[in-house]
Amino acid sequence: MNNSSYNGEEFCNITYNHGVMPLVTVYSLVLAIGAPANLLTLCLSVLKIWKKNVLSVYLFTLSLSDLLYMGTIPQWILYVRNHNRWTQSDTACQLTGFIFFNNLYISILLLCCISVDRCLVVLHPIESQWRRRRKTAVMICVGVWLLVMVTHLPVFFLSGVKSGKAKNDTCFETIPMPRLVAMFNYARFCVGFCIPLFILAATNLLIFRRIRASPCLNLREKMKVKYLAIAIIFIFLCCFAPYHIILLSRAIIFSLYKETCWFEEKIYTASTLFLCFCTINSAINPILYMFSCGSVRQELKRDFQSIRDRVTGRSNRSETYILRNGQTLSVYRMEQVTSEN
Repeated sequence: MNNSSYNGEEFCNITYNHGVMPLVTVYSLVLAIGAPANLLTLCLSVLKIWKKNVLSVYLFTLSLSDLLYMGTIPQWILYVRNHNRWTQSDTACQLTGFIFFNNLYISILLLCCISVDRCLVVLHPIESQWRRRRKTAVMICVGVWLLVMVTHLPVFFLSGVKSGKAKNDTCFETIPMPRLVAMFNYARFCVGFCIPLFILAATNLLIFRRIRASPCLNLREKMKVKYLAIAIIFIFLCCFAPYHIILLSRAIIFSLYKETCWFEEKIYTASTLFLCFCTINSAINPILYMFSCGSVRQELKRDFQSIRDRVTGRSNRSETYILRNGQTLSVYRMEQVTSEN
């Protein structure tokens, strides 16, 4: 790889010819699995929101963001098949890249919101029933969207995400990176990855400790909570850690060396692969947070049972309550906490 210049601007002659089919396969699978899964999650969330379920507000927003991103996956497939050459307009590149990175960090922040919300339910089961409000959850989700979008605006529209002729017609891959992007990468690693990872780890640890000490749950239910907490952290690390480590390393090299093309050449293939890993999270979220949730399956059964009872003229039996450790908890409530956490 040689360094070149275009109108006095230095750029790196990087070509991508490795792993085209694996990337196309991953993007295609994410679209094929994630689109219907998120669409179903969206519908289920609406039904649960109608029943005043606060957690479903976050799940609805997460699925909406994932579906919006999946509408751009065909663009990424064409981009990869064309060996990372963008053949469409600059505006299309900016919009596609803007949607992708917005979804990336909206998803990360919403995953934190979901974990915090579940932690509150487990640690304060009685108080959370009247302190948690759908209106508050909606405001938090709107705030997350606005925060991420406003933060990314200057990076995408001031740093030239469409590299043009001088940079091999790539899209959003500014190589070598402008100073603004390099500084932003430090913030993305710390605020967009490290802090959310700490929140996810801390909240899931608190959830597991409280559930493990609960006399209302059997060993099987406690192990389910443990493995779900491990799965959440493991998937988060697999999907987001490699890409953010690449971001940090690029920023560090930019800060230490004046010429960085030698490094960009070495990590370009890995960077493209790890960027693809981030998209897998969009297909996994519905399976992890909705379809693995026992209470969702129970509620669907009750809904069908309710419809059948109305047809046959029968009425459902009211929920029973038990007294444990001086606190009044519904049996269904404890089952819901277990299955949703």
